[in-house]
Amino acid sequence: MKMIRAIVRPDKNEEVADALAGAGINALTKIDVVGRGKQKGIHVGSVYYDELPKVMFLLVTEDDQVATVVEIVKKTAYTGNFGDGKIFVTPVEEAYTVRTGSSGL
Repeated sequence: MKMIRAIVRPDKNEEVADALAGAGINALTKIDVVGRGKQKGIHVGSVYYDELPKVMFLLVTEDDQVATVVEIVKKTAYTGNFGDGKIFVTPVEEAYTVRTGSSGL
């Protein structure tokens, strides 16, 4: 299993979620977050924005689904501008359902 954390622009939030659902990826968590990337915020005229709003998707999937999920996020979150987001993939050793105590996805 792998955990995928995808940080995207807020205006791409629904598009990404709908594309994932269309591919059968229905279990996910969305969190409103703020942050900055390599560019360390942005300047708009004389105003400096240190941190920008983003949406973070958290989902756990089987290893063979990772490439599909990453491709969907990359394709639907893309604008070609700074701040399009970042995707992190990490291993998950175990998962448990609280209600039943069962392990696995």
